[in-house]
Amino acid sequence: MKNSIKNIIFDLGGVILNIDYKLTQDAFVKLGLKNIDDVYGQYFQVKFFDLFDRGEISEDEFIDLSKDLFPENISKQQLVDAWNAMLLDMPEHRFDFLKKIGKKYRIFLMSNTNITHYDEYQKYIKDKYKINGLDDLFEKAYYSFLVGMRKPEDRFFNLILEENNLKANETLFIDDTSINTDAAKTLGLQALWLKDNMDITEALSEL
Repeated sequence: MKNSIKNIIFDLGGVILNIDYKLTQDAFVKLGLKNIDDVYGQYFQVKFFDLFDRGEISEDEFIDLSKDLFPENISKQQLVDAWNAMLLDMPEHRFDFLKKIGKKYRIFLMSNTNITHYDEYQKYIKDKYKINGLDDLFEKAYYSFLVGMRKPEDRFFNLILEENNLKANETLFIDDTSINTDAAKTLGLQALWLKDNMDITEALSEL
């Protein structure tokens, strides 16, 4: 694999940025949501969450729709705080790793995300590492809410390949969700499913 790879596409949450979906689930439950598993998790979310990730609804629309899921009248800030609870940290060794590997390979970011999370982790990255944001670490960063597409949609992968003249068989895609790595493989990309307790720096130590 090593010799044929020229490009690497990284997922963000669970690969570069530590996240814990259960923290948001627990925060939602504390706010009064009864049927959390039918609403949100790593592998499933109700439709308007997908719309938010594609940028098809605004943050205010997302908040208004979310409020309908809760029995009590809760504030926008309470919902935003609960929604952001899953976002943890980006360890220094991963920051250093990205800077190093970016000198050897063309590296890209491909994230299913939304404006609320985007604003939160970009501020964190700027404050912690004194750079302009995540985009500084990649040749180009692709965020679902800005391009109107989500993984595992073929068109999202194809957008990155075509815009950057990447050959699929020379491109490694890394994600912590198997449905996304499976989608990449069907398009001819090499793919690595980063399972629980695996760190990207160890998984790519031979590159």
